[in-house]
Amino acid sequence: MLDHIRIVLVNTTHPGNIGAVARAMKNMGLSDLCLVSPKHYPDEAATARASGATDILDTAQVVDELHEALQDCQLVVGASARGRHIPWPVINPRELAAIALSSTEKGVGDGAVGKRVAILFGREDRGLTNEELHACHHHVHIPSVEGFSSLNVAAAVQVICYELRMASLYRSEVDKPQWGTDWDIELADHAELERMFEHLERTLIDIEFLDPDNPRQLMPRLRRLFLRAVPDKVEVNVLRGILKSVNRKMLSQSDDDADR
Repeated sequence: MLDHIRIVLVNTTHPGNIGAVARAMKNMGLSDLCLVSPKHYPDEAATARASGATDILDTAQVVDELHEALQDCQLVVGASARGRHIPWPVINPRELAAIALSSTEKGVGDGAVGKRVAILFGREDRGLTNEELHACHHHVHIPSVEGFSSLNVAAAVQVICYELRMASLYRSEVDKPQWGTDWDIELADHAELERMFEHLERTLIDIEFLDPDNPRQLMPRLRRLFLRAVPDKVEVNVLRGILKSVNRKMLSQSDDDADR
């Protein structure tokens, strides 16, 4: 199950932190590391700090944009140390471990594989941006003491990976499915959700519900609504089918108006 969990580091500044993360992952049995536009990589400092976990670095995926790291993932969780203007579902590392392992072990049909989970960690100085956090189903917060809540990124990864390992060793805590029953349809992956959100935004502009010059917080709040539900592939297809019907109706109305 841990093989289906991806640790994603976004725009890491110090290569030593990448090596330390690789070591933390190998300590706890994780191996899928993805680096989004690291400042310096590959680098000798990363190799040195990996301390024998160079196999994790050797197989790490390096991409330019976050969506490339997430496109095949069905559940995305972002690490955040502070509250946000728009509240988002927040879980602690132990709750994350239960949700993540429950998700990875549940396939659909004979021979189905578990879902892929991505856990995002941001920049050393400012973490993840609001836009990056808006791509997540949940935010995970490590409950450190007030007044000194910022953890080194490798330390934060170590805490999360430890909880994942403990949950994998003691499966009884994660045997209950996420919705109380085994789901009948695979969850939509990040790429499918992003296409749905783009389609939704275009449609809302077309029907003049969303003003692109003054969008306020409409799309982030709609993202929160749909991501909180963790929609499956059929549900996303139904939603896009509704949008397509609206698009056709708008086009038909426009043609009628042109004929008058």
